[in-house]
Amino acid sequence: MPALGGTSSRMSAKRKFIADGVFYAELNELLTRELAEDGYAGVEVRTTPHRTEIIIRATRTQNVLGEKGQRIRELTSVVQKRFEFQEGAVELYAERVLNRGLCAQAQAESLKYKLLGGLAVRRACYGVVRFVMEASAKGCEVVVSGKLRGQRAKAMKFGDGYMIKTGHAGQVYTDTAVRHVLMRQGVIGIKVSIFLPQDPEGKLGPKIPLDDVVTILEPKEDVNAMSMPAIKFTPAVVPPAPVMSMGYQGPPGTAMPSDVI
Repeated sequence: MPALGGTSSRMSAKRKFIADGVFYAELNELLTRELAEDGYAGVEVRTTPHRTEIIIRATRTQNVLGEKGQRIRELTSVVQKRFEFQEGAVELYAERVLNRGLCAQAQAESLKYKLLGGLAVRRACYGVVRFVMEASAKGCEVVVSGKLRGQRAKAMKFGDGYMIKTGHAGQVYTDTAVRHVLMRQGVIGIKVSIFLPQDPEGKLGPKIPLDDVVTILEPKEDVNAMSMPAIKFTPAVVPPAPVMSMGYQGPPGTAMPSDVI
């Protein structure tokens, strides 16, 4: 049983992280093979004290649910038996992808089935790039490698727009998916990278802006003297100081000099 089922309190942190990673990898591989034709676009595992919730992201959620929810119940039973969950301890949900043009996994699956259908590599790749760029993406890159034509293997790269591959922006803004196409002449590898737009709401892309984006704000309106309202200035009236007459303070018995009078 994985650490998500409730045994994390009895194992070390290292073993817990390893068990969670193995559980997610095997679950993702199972759903990728089972729901490939239904636009599978990833899975999210949420752990609560009472049960484990698994959210399956896909472009065609109705096909994931099946008729009257039969298919989602079958997947729940498979996951419960494989990973030894208790009865009712795991729940599977289906969530629709808001914009499949900005989902690298959905576009990689679409390109995979185009190539399996016999469409030319160049035409299929340019169609994916154009569809992604029309979905308000900042940039897109598609790399196809293998025996595309003839016995000699080679790689072809198709791109458009802006693409950052390194640093923190490359981790946050770039959505990447890899698929393997089993063609008759051999295996062809597909790698789709989409540079997401910046979205303040966090729905179409990351909330945080890019590090090198500079936003210039409009200056505030200057308050000049002509636009200010007229203010009447009234000078303050200062009353004169009172003059106090003081008598002659000479030696006693002497008269006041004539120049003082």
